[in-house]
Amino acid sequence: MPSLFVTGTDTEVGKTHISAALLHWCGQQGWRSAGFKPVAAGLDAQGGNEDIQNLRAASSLALTAQEVGPLQFQAACAPHIAAALEGRTIALAPLVQQARALAARSDVLVVEGVGGFCVPLGPEGDTADLAVALGYPVVLVVGLRLGCINHALLTAEAIRARGLPLAGWVANTVDPNMAHLQANVDTLRDELQRRHQAPCLGVVPRLVDTSPGAAAAYLNGVALRQRLALGSN
Repeated sequence: MPSLFVTGTDTEVGKTHISAALLHWCGQQGWRSAGFKPVAAGLDAQGGNEDIQNLRAASSLALTAQEVGPLQFQAACAPHIAAALEGRTIALAPLVQQARALAARSDVLVVEGVGGFCVPLGPEGDTADLAVALGYPVVLVVGLRLGCINHALLTAEAIRARGLPLAGWVANTVDPNMAHLQANVDTLRDELQRRHQAPCLGVVPRLVDTSPGAAAAYLNGVALRQRLALGSN
């Protein structure tokens, strides 16, 4: 089965929420799942990163925080700025090597990007360059809020322009009071399928229970199995 690269239409659209749900769902299938967040910015008072902790907890493999998140920066800001504040740089080759090593230990590796698809990482490139270096099929998390259709279609175009397959997309409800929410989902479903043959892999509502298992219940298992099978050919 292939590894997956999870990106989003913007920051704060629920990439970690959906990545953890994917990891949980893969674990439910009996597969060894591993989460990987190459670059994370923003540490708590104990020196941990919430996204990395969530991915680690959702993985069915026992992993250390360093294995899940090899590059962690203190400031909660754009990663290249966070790195510069610490006098560090972000090199892509070691991150790719670490991803490959983790993928070799798992059945499915879920890699979560940073922010949107084209976030600068430094002189070596951006998150899109990292996705290309990895070469994994992309899952697009669409944050359901005003403007999401345009953001989703532009991101899908950027993914295709980089020569990467768009495995599918997951709608995550950021604004539960969004006007005409279902009509927006229907438009996204039609347009992403027509333009990119990208199926909807789930529609996750705003949940009180934010656990990976609760979100995984809203993933489209049939579509996921089909896309994972295609990606492994």
